[in-house]
Amino acid sequence: MLYYFIRKLLAIVPMLIIISIIVFVGIQFSPIDPISYLASPDMAANAANLEALREHLGLNDPIYVQYCRWFGNILKGDFGYSIVDGTSISKIIAMKLPATFEISLVALIISTILGIGIGILSAIKQNTIIDYLGRIIGIVGISIPQFFFGIILIQFFSIKLGWLPIGGRIEFGYKTWWDHVPNIILPSLALGISMTAALLRYARNSMLDVMNKDYIKTARSKGIPEWKVYIKHAFRNALGPTLVILAFRLPILVGGSVMIEAVFSWPGIGAIILQGVSASDYPVIMMTTLMIAAAMLLASFLVDLLMALLDPRIRFER
Repeated sequence: MLYYFIRKLLAIVPMLIIISIIVFVGIQFSPIDPISYLASPDMAANAANLEALREHLGLNDPIYVQYCRWFGNILKGDFGYSIVDGTSISKIIAMKLPATFEISLVALIISTILGIGIGILSAIKQNTIIDYLGRIIGIVGISIPQFFFGIILIQFFSIKLGWLPIGGRIEFGYKTWWDHVPNIILPSLALGISMTAALLRYARNSMLDVMNKDYIKTARSKGIPEWKVYIKHAFRNALGPTLVILAFRLPILVGGSVMIEAVFSWPGIGAIILQGVSASDYPVIMMTTLMIAAAMLLASFLVDLLMALLDPRIRFER
């Protein structure tokens, strides 16, 4: 098991390097010119000054030299600076990441409870009104975009009923973390509803597949109570595919949801990505993209680890 763990962990390193190369080269071939943002109007009027600035920043170096310098700085903890306002990217991420963690974590909890709960209940009550409602929820949740859920929630709970704030994270007069809990509810709910649908369908299908197995029939023939058959035998064995979906939701904790954060004016990582693309802030774009890619690789590693724990045969694969 230790060998399997180490092998999967070490495999992340070359994949992360390859992804970083793709991100860096992709930005280099984009029409973004950082000099146009860094140079003042007076400097831009003089081609010699622009060339001197380009040379000073190392933009005339070969692309592999620029990449090694950029990736080497990342390994040292230097994420670079925004070309829009000169702010340290590490400082920007440190300021925005907690906001994304808040709504993403709550959304994960909501979607996990609702998705697994409704999915299992739908499988147990197959072809009943409960099952039909579960299927409808799954189809609607997958078909409708996240931002549309957000708009509906704002219209109903904020504008019509006036129960919750329209958007934003912190308002004037907030003193503690609990003061802005009402601000978290709507964006987390909008994100959680759309995440629930896919998890619900996977949980239902996995449960139905397990319930048709011979060992479930054997357990029933022994007179084991039905609730124990569902919980102890069916649910535990149906948990594998569901855990895979849950693990791949972890990057949301880092990347957030660009559309949800835009709808609710939530100052998280998604807002940084949107602002970076709008302003052609290529250092911010590269760093946030690399962060999300690293989160995806970590999620993939956790999936492999969970599957190995659930199925011992995987540990001995070569």
